Amino acid sequence: MGLIAMSERDLQRIEVLSKVIAGRMTLVSAAHVLDLSERQVRRLLNRISTDGAASIRHKAIGRPSNNRISDGVRDYAVTLVRECYADFGPTLAREKLIELHRISVAKETLRQWMTEAGIWVSRRERKKRVFQPRGRRDCFGELVQIDGSHHWWFENRGPKCGLLVYIDDATGKLLHLRFAGSENTFDYLHATKAYLQQWGKPLAFYSDKHGVFRSTHASEKDRTSGLTQFGRALYELNIDIICANTPQAKGRVERANQTLQDRLVKEMRLRGIDTIEEANAYAPEFIADFNARFGKQPRNPKDMHRPLADHENLDGAMCRKEVRTLSQALTLRYDKVLFILDPTDLSRSLAGKKVVVCDYPDGRLEIMHESFALPYRTFDTLRSVHRAEVVDNKRLDDMLSVVAELQAGREQQRSKGGPRRTGQTDHMFGIRDGSTGNGYQKRGRKPRTDYMNDPAVIARREKALLRQPAAE
Repeated sequence: MGLIAMSERDLQRIEVLSKVIAGRMTLVSAAHVLDLSERQVRRLLNRISTDGAASIRHKAIGRPSNNRISDGVRDYAVTLVRECYADFGPTLAREKLIELHRISVAKETLRQWMTEAGIWVSRRERKKRVFQPRGRRDCFGELVQIDGSHHWWFENRGPKCGLLVYIDDATGKLLHLRFAGSENTFDYLHATKAYLQQWGKPLAFYSDKHGVFRSTHASEKDRTSGLTQFGRALYELNIDIICANTPQAKGRVERANQTLQDRLVKEMRLRGIDTIEEANAYAPEFIADFNARFGKQPRNPKDMHRPLADHENLDGAMCRKEVRTLSQALTLRYDKVLFILDPTDLSRSLAGKKVVVCDYPDGRLEIMHESFALPYRTFDTLRSVHRAEVVDNKRLDDMLSVVAELQAGREQQRSKGGPRRTGQTDHMFGIRDGSTGNGYQKRGRKPRTDYMNDPAVIARREKALLRQPAAE
């Protein structure tokens, strides 16, 4: 029974010492093999002859460690974690035990305690969420999945940009592709307008929870109050939009993005395409080849796309609409610009009433009342205050490129400035203008030549240069 609990080292010692006892090995050879002194080998031989082979085991085996944490401290720590920090990980729970309860315990020890108590389950043992496969829709145009993929589509030949993808759920065919600087409302309106002109109105679009598609301030009474600009445009055209709860739910377009990031990037590399305009011109050719290779036939041959009704205005729907109240002076503000309506008979009657500002993706802007466009002029088109624009994460790359250009322009303006002020620090060396490190040059007075060429002055100047920190 004792041999079962022995380590490999103990078993090796028993084997070697048995050979010494049997006379097949000398004591010196045994000491060399076991890496022990001859004196220690004699002690082990005496122990075997007195108490048997089981006495070779280390005496501390089976005994509790002298440095172990008492059971009371362990139970108290586990109780605190269970009552106060049940949803904390071991690392954060350990920090709180030290900070608030003065209980210092190693992170891995606490992890072991929490695991044994059933409070913590390692990531490897957690059950992954199961996503059941969903069958394709039956008809073409019944459900169209849309998504934006921000990627280095031109590799190192051009800027990072977004690709708006429209793919049919029933057939897996690409219906529209549009490259854009970022994933924003205007580009989605522009792309959706082109899609509707080519295919007609689908039954519904299927998207993620991006801010272009979904608003978090919906009203239970008014269906249109919580719509985004894109959702409002689809509502005017009687098209529904469904937001998926997880990326896996719209796996059709997610997998298509992976294929596009491989095939489309390489196709554009072979053709030398490095601008958004060239990529949009090439998109129809790629779509035709993609659909011929990967497209499926729908189970039902019926096309669910619907034509635009006579009362539906596609151009009027696919724009940004904001409601403004017209002042008594026939003015309104939109996008930090003051608009003044021409004093016509219609505009005079609208003082104090609401009008609609229609901002189109192509840059046009109209002020509408019912179906009438009101003539206007702008008063202050220059913005006096430049505030940082609040952007979401999918527009961050686009904004950073704009910021970099603005900063480069400011640096050029700074370098082309007028005369340097007295005492201004030199950009390169950190030495004050006209000085040698121990004073300022007076305005309009040139330094003395003999003073500037003085060896002592030159030495002090060199020391000042050496004291400057090196550029990182």
